[in-house]
Amino acid sequence: MGINIDDILKAAVRVGASDIHVGTGRHPIFRVEGKLMPVKNAPRLTPDDVKSMAYSMMNPSQRERFEELYEMDLAYSISGLSRFRVNIFQQRGTLSIAIRSIPFSILNFQSLHLPPVMEKIAGEERGLIIVTGTTGSGKSTTLAALVDYINKNKARHIITVEDPLEYMHEDQVSYINQREVGIDTMAFANAMRAALREDPDVILVGELRDLETMEICLSAAETGHLVLTTLHTLDAMESINRMLTVFPPHQHNQVRYQLAQVLKAIISQRLVPTADGKARVPAVEVLVATERIKDLISDPAKTWEIRQAIQEGSLHYGMQTFDQCLYNLYKGNLITYDEAMRQATNKNDLAMRIEGITSGSSSLVREETFGTQGSR
Repeated sequence: MGINIDDILKAAVRVGASDIHVGTGRHPIFRVEGKLMPVKNAPRLTPDDVKSMAYSMMNPSQRERFEELYEMDLAYSISGLSRFRVNIFQQRGTLSIAIRSIPFSILNFQSLHLPPVMEKIAGEERGLIIVTGTTGSGKSTTLAALVDYINKNKARHIITVEDPLEYMHEDQVSYINQREVGIDTMAFANAMRAALREDPDVILVGELRDLETMEICLSAAETGHLVLTTLHTLDAMESINRMLTVFPPHQHNQVRYQLAQVLKAIISQRLVPTADGKARVPAVEVLVATERIKDLISDPAKTWEIRQAIQEGSLHYGMQTFDQCLYNLYKGNLITYDEAMRQATNKNDLAMRIEGITSGSSSLVREETFGTQGSR
């Protein structure tokens, strides 16, 4: 009997793989601490092996849709082990599978090395919170931690709309309904419109992926709900620009005003290898929507000043730029100098800060602010 998908996934979890790739004519490939590693002691997979694995993870309706569309997103779980986000697709006429491991347990902000201001952000009553980053940067994990914090600390009705469902939440202080696109609802926008009639306090939308979803999210945040969502953008500046470009030009001023009114925070992250090479730690930019930030969002002539406003808001508002975070991670011996430089937005400025030749009091502000982040 050939190798089955559960055997591969169990091996992946044992070695701490974040992602698993399965393709015809290849060994299974694991991504461990950001690096791809072929599993050479496993056999190369035949077309029948891969097809058998793919079809074993799909229910009958998913198989039917896959045969029509040649791609399928779904969630898969192995009892007592882990959940997995799965994408099955066709390439060169054969099947391939990309799988992301999602632990059953949800880590808190401190365990994830996220800054203390996250608790304040999660405590917001209404408005829009956006988590941004590239694929694999930990957005879903941070969103899950936000929902978990609310769930443990506030009596709220939380509705999530995801494609597919990733982290599973159990009712604690809050009451939670989780809806999966393609199984519990046919589209994000449909589920969002319905959610507004389901007495929610908090709505999580897996991704701001189109104009209609963005409009509904902004409207929901305006009408007193707390909306949590993600964007595939690198930082706060790019996130604001991305949202604007989805709308027609004649609506940009209106959208700027709306966004300035409802935005509470943008958390942007990327995963950075630790100095010992055994793990990854998030480098995090945090924008908190102060009155100054709102003004900069509203005025297109001033929006370019947002990065400076984030940097200057570190002491009083808990904000931080990527470079401030990298400075702290390096000073805490969590990452190497070379890695800090590789990830830096302004390499020369960060190098000067690390070398201790920064003028003025800004470096003292950073030292004081970052010195409170115990887990780092």
